[in-house]
Amino acid sequence: MSIAHHPDALFLAGYASGKLDLGRHVAVATHAMACQVCRDAVGTFTALGGTMLDALPETAMAPDSFARLCAKLDMPSPPREEAPYRINESGLPDFVRRYPVKPWRSVAPGLSMQPIILPEPGPTRAFLLQSAAGAKLANHTHHGAEITCVLRGGFVHQGGHFGPGDFDFGDDTVDHRPVIDAGEDCVCLVVMEGRLRLKGLLGALLSPLIRL
Repeated sequence: MSIAHHPDALFLAGYASGKLDLGRHVAVATHAMACQVCRDAVGTFTALGGTMLDALPETAMAPDSFARLCAKLDMPSPPREEAPYRINESGLPDFVRRYPVKPWRSVAPGLSMQPIILPEPGPTRAFLLQSAAGAKLANHTHHGAEITCVLRGGFVHQGGHFGPGDFDFGDDTVDHRPVIDAGEDCVCLVVMEGRLRLKGLLGALLSPLIRL
C-alpha cells in the first residue's frame, strides 16, 4: 500500500498526548493503523512527552487522592445496551469496530452513509461513507473541519489522488469536487465538524436532499 497523504505534525502530537476529541482521535488512529511512518512519528512524540514529564518537579498529591480513586473503581458500571448494528468494515482499529452504528441510509444517488455512535460527546461526528465507482460528488466546501480516511477504493480532487490509507483534511478554505475511481466503490471513514456547504446553483437545489 502506497500512502501519499498524512496528518500534519499537530494532529500526530495531539493524538500522542491525548488532546484530540474522540472523532479526530478515531481518524488519526485509523490512518496510523495503515501507516508505519505515522506510527513511528506518534512513538517519537510519545517518547518526547515522557521525557518532558520526567523533567517536571514532583508535586504532592492530595491526602485523599488514593481513597477517591478506590471509590471510583468500586462504583458500578452503567448497564450496556447491546447494539443492533455493528461495523462490518475492515481497515478500522478494533476499538472503533466495537462502536455501535446506525443502519446504512442513502443520502444521494450513489452515496450512502452509516453513522457511528461515538461513546463521548464532542465537536465532531463520525460515519462511514460509500460512494459508487465513477461517481462525481457535488462541488462543495465545509462549515467546519472534515477528515476523510480511505478504507477501500479511491477518489481524486484538486488536492490529488487519495487511495487506501490516505488521510484527507478539508475545512472552509477548501473548495473541491471529489471524483470516485472507476471499477470499485469507495468506502471511507469520515469525521466531520458542521455540515457540507454545496456550491453553485446545482448545490442550492441539492442541499435540501443531501444531509451530511
